[in-house]
Amino acid sequence: MSAGSAGSVQSLGGVPIYPDVKLYANVLGDLRIWEGDGWKAETMSWKTGCYLHSGLSGPTEYRFRGPDAGRFLTSISINASEWPIGQSRHLVMLDQDGLIANHTLAIRDGADTYRHFACPPWSLYKLQSAGMDVEVSVRQIFILQVAGPTSLTVLERATGGSLRDVGFLQTRPTRVLGVDAEMEISRVGMAGTLAYELRGPFEAGPAAYDAVYQAGRDLGIKRLGWRSYMVNHVEGGFPQGLGTFLYSGIRDPQFLAMFAPAMAASMTQCSGSVDPADLRARFRTPVEVGWEWMARFDHDFIGREALEREMASPKRTIVTLRWDPKDVIDIYASLFEPGEEYRTLDLPSCPQPPAGGHADQVTKDGRQVGISSGTTYSYYYREVISHCTIDRDQAHVGNEVVVHWGDYGKRIKEVRATVARFPYLDLPRNEDYDLARVASGVSETPADR
Repeated sequence: MSAGSAGSVQSLGGVPIYPDVKLYANVLGDLRIWEGDGWKAETMSWKTGCYLHSGLSGPTEYRFRGPDAGRFLTSISINASEWPIGQSRHLVMLDQDGLIANHTLAIRDGADTYRHFACPPWSLYKLQSAGMDVEVSVRQIFILQVAGPTSLTVLERATGGSLRDVGFLQTRPTRVLGVDAEMEISRVGMAGTLAYELRGPFEAGPAAYDAVYQAGRDLGIKRLGWRSYMVNHVEGGFPQGLGTFLYSGIRDPQFLAMFAPAMAASMTQCSGSVDPADLRARFRTPVEVGWEWMARFDHDFIGREALEREMASPKRTIVTLRWDPKDVIDIYASLFEPGEEYRTLDLPSCPQPPAGGHADQVTKDGRQVGISSGTTYSYYYREVISHCTIDRDQAHVGNEVVVHWGDYGKRIKEVRATVARFPYLDLPRNEDYDLARVASGVSETPADR
């Protein structure tokens, strides 16, 4: 146990320690808050207040610099590297078969300088054989995700200045009051509503976390843990590698060898009613997750030919499935009946994250039409929902299908489900959020709070 950077909070593995937080967990080899303020309150937070999440802190930040930096990232991404300096972009990287090998948030810092983080090192792996003039540097960083209607107010309190100039996907330097470290703020997030990320050197993470937490306590800020983290992705319509699908890069033994054995095992674990030997059912293409709009065919990139073929005749897309509540209740009822029970549907996410290898068969009139993953109980909507990559002729809202819930070779529950809107969260999106509705945190003083 060590003191935080500002001496105000203790930490273990870079995660703040509070007496009232009882559950921490080993997630992909790092200690994380598992449940901070109770999963119900946490999953309501980005609709009614805001959350603070440190679950991505500790990843390596990769910085690419040099005359070929942009050309290299362009060669491995479906969307080109030429975007405004100071802005973020969601880079999607494929293998030769057009399957998603990696995806990440990247920032362009200069004409020949880029960064990305919180993802597997697929880009470093491909750089080894690229033969390009690119210098790579790495560092450990903290990432604090703050999302919900009051997130901007809280962050303005914590930084002591207005952040209204930070547009969607934009990034600029900032500081947190009382923490001696340079940081940056980005308007980006996975909540499907107003959201920001605060980033900086890893050692400053616990103190920055505590500063943001204290700034939002009277506004009801919630400490979001990993138990509830994937709820926002599923509600908000954000498919996620290792969350709702597997990265196809795991098929490459040399790439997989870059990870510690425990991490590699987590990245390849399979469950669900689909045969665990069927990895293709657990991989996705950009078309299958609704990301085809990002593709730019003005440059060559790995997997381009496969993606072009698929986009010429797309077969599947992504929808939300809303599960029949009576069938869900029957899953729990089996616990009180003799014989083999159905697989328990843990709340709020099942399997508990990370669970990209979970895949359930989806059928229509006995015919396989899709794959369901990311099974989630939404306390906000009081419904069980999931993401489904589904045949396009079955993707219309209101269509009724069947999810085969359970593990391969065990008892399977056929759950009736209805195709619903995607994204499912029907609140104002981050890119459209009216900041005039958000109270300023700048003019406030501690006495005002």
